[in-house]
Amino acid sequence: MGKKKNVVSIEDRIPMLKQERKKKANRRLIFYLSIFFFLISIIVYLQSPLSHVKTIDVSGNSFAKDQEVIQQSNISKDTNIWMINESKVVQAIRENPVVKSVEVNRQLPWTIEIQLKEYDQVGYIKREGSFYPILGNGRVLTEMKQKLANGDAPLILGFSEEAYLDNMTAELKKLPESILNLISEIHWKPSDDNQNKILLYMNDGYMVDGTIRNFADKMDVYPSIVAQLKPESKGIIHIGVGAYFESFNDDTEEDEIQNETEG
Repeated sequence: MGKKKNVVSIEDRIPMLKQERKKKANRRLIFYLSIFFFLISIIVYLQSPLSHVKTIDVSGNSFAKDQEVIQQSNISKDTNIWMINESKVVQAIRENPVVKSVEVNRQLPWTIEIQLKEYDQVGYIKREGSFYPILGNGRVLTEMKQKLANGDAPLILGFSEEAYLDNMTAELKKLPESILNLISEIHWKPSDDNQNKILLYMNDGYMVDGTIRNFADKMDVYPSIVAQLKPESKGIIHIGVGAYFESFNDDTEEDEIQNETEG
C-alpha cells in the first residue's frame, strides 16, 4: 500500500496566508518608516548647527597668516560643511600672491582642513635701511619688515629695476636649496655692454662673476668647480662661456676650470 498523503484544505490555508501577508505588510511599513525618519533626520541635521563648521585648520603656511587665509576662503562657523565648494575656496585662496597651491578637505563631523604650499623665499632685498623677504615669484613681503636679515637667504642688492629683479628671482627659484644656501650676497652690476651682469659673495669665501641670464644652469655646477680648487685658494670664479678662476693673490695665474658640463 502507498503512503497516505496529507491534504490541507483551502479553508485551513487561508488564515496562514493572511498571517504571512500581514507580516510582509508590517515589514514593508517598518522599512518605509525607517527611510522616512532617516530622511527627516538628514533634513534636521542639515538645517541645524550640527552641520556647521566648527574648526578650520590651516597648515603649510610660513608667510600667509591663518586668519588671512580663513578670511580669503569665505568659510565661517556659520557655514554648512556640506555646502562648501572646494574649487571656489581654492580659487579664492590662490589669489594670495604668496600661495603656490591649495588643497581643501572635509574632516567629519565639522572640520575643514586647508593645506597650503607657498612660494619659496629666495632672498632679502634692502629698501630704506630695512630688509624684506622676497619670494621666487618676485613678490616682496613688505608687511614683514626687518631691521636685519636673518642670514637664511641671500641679500639681493642694487636692483633698481623691477624687470631685472624679477628675472633674478626667477633664476634663484630654480637653484637647489644646497646651492642657494651657499650664496651670501648678490649685487647687480650692469655695464654698458651687459645689463645682466651680477657679482656674488659666497659663504665659503669665493666670489662669482656671472650674468642673470641662465644663471641657475651655470651655478648648478658651482660645487664641482670649487671641488677642483685648493681649499686655501680664494678668488673670483667667472662663470660664462668658459669658467675660470681668478685668485685674489696677484702672483697666481688664472686657472681654467673643467666643469662637468663641458666636453
